[in-house]
Amino acid sequence: MKISIITVCYNSAKTIGDTITSVASQSYADKEHIVVDGNSSDSTMDIVRAASNISRFVSEPDKSVYDAMNKGLVLATGDVVGFLNSDDFYVDDTVLAQIAEVFSDSEVDACYADLIYVDKKDTNKIVRYWKSRTFVPGLFEDGWMPAHPTFFVRRGVYEELGGFDLDYKIQADFELTMRFLEIYRIKSVHIPKILIKMRVGGVSNNSIVNIIKGNIEAYKACKKNHLSISLLFNIKKIASRIPQFFVRPNS
Repeated sequence: MKISIITVCYNSAKTIGDTITSVASQSYADKEHIVVDGNSSDSTMDIVRAASNISRFVSEPDKSVYDAMNKGLVLATGDVVGFLNSDDFYVDDTVLAQIAEVFSDSEVDACYADLIYVDKKDTNKIVRYWKSRTFVPGLFEDGWMPAHPTFFVRRGVYEELGGFDLDYKIQADFELTMRFLEIYRIKSVHIPKILIKMRVGGVSNNSIVNIIKGNIEAYKACKKNHLSISLLFNIKKIASRIPQFFVRPNS
């Protein structure tokens, strides 16, 4: 079973080396690492070209981060596809082996796990703990979603149900996971472990303005997919994130 890892990037020279090394060091051998660059003006592509473990890459302007992700999906040849952002990395070298074990069950379409946000400079310092849960219908109506960097899906599901909706600039990952899990009810598994470390400062949460825009997009995505949501949706979505800043992993 081949696992495709897609990394999208733009001017990521400071961090993409960690991401590349994280994928390369995985003990699971049957993998490919695809990099989709948005025509960086720094040394990002010099780092990518120098890496021996990059299966394929492209560097060209894109419409958005989700446009870049869709380009990666077209390039992917693996049975299972996951995304690892250019400032994220796996917690250890067994992550892809754990993913492969889950997908050894032919009935599983997707899996996801827990994630921790870490300080940009001190990646041992936890800023936020995204503890997920097993999906049950109705969770998205309360603003829930799995942590997208931990979301692995069979490539055939993307081929059948489509990729990221480019109508959404900030919350296309919310719309996609909602479409797959809530609307089409693909069979998913929650792995109750932290698999990803994510540096703080992503597009969806790097400013109050983007948080507001993101919540508006999430509301529109629910309406577009005919979910029964109230005007309290955004309040519940924001409130559900607050404990993540105070709760910490047990170990």
